[in-house]
Amino acid sequence: MQQQTIHIKQAEKKIWSLLANITDPEVPVLTILDLGIVRSVEITDTGIDIVITPTYSGCPAMDMIATNIRMELLAAGYEKISVKNILSPAWTTEWMTQAGKEKLKAYGIAPPSDKQQVCSSGLFSPNEAIQCPQCNSYHTQRISEFGSTACKALYQCIDCREPFDYFKCH
Repeated sequence: MQQQTIHIKQAEKKIWSLLANITDPEVPVLTILDLGIVRSVEITDTGIDIVITPTYSGCPAMDMIATNIRMELLAAGYEKISVKNILSPAWTTEWMTQAGKEKLKAYGIAPPSDKQQVCSSGLFSPNEAIQCPQCNSYHTQRISEFGSTACKALYQCIDCREPFDYFKCH
């Protein structure tokens, strides 16, 4: 029994390493592990169960991500793969890795702010200081609540005048 447990743990570790190769279709510099959307990997008698949580409940990339997970594992010789989307608990930017946040910035997308300002109403401040990923200035303004995807907002740096996406906190 102990030998079987060790074998399962090794196989789960291998699967996690394979998942590290899968990138987000909307932000290709991030892996699904950088995003923190993979909630669990379990090997059962019936196959492999992988649980993922979308960054937004209607995220259009989730079908592609599930397909890419299956393709990656099939290519590595695994069969009977189940990929399940769960919405609860809801994904939060706190699940992103620090390396993922750094990759976003290097790619030109402002990562989620650790110091997001909250108004007295309890809502996020629309005028929060978001650092420009181009020149590092905090002298920025929000242009639109939505950027190139629903999980991003469009900002512009007042100093360097460059527009940029901000990966919204939630």
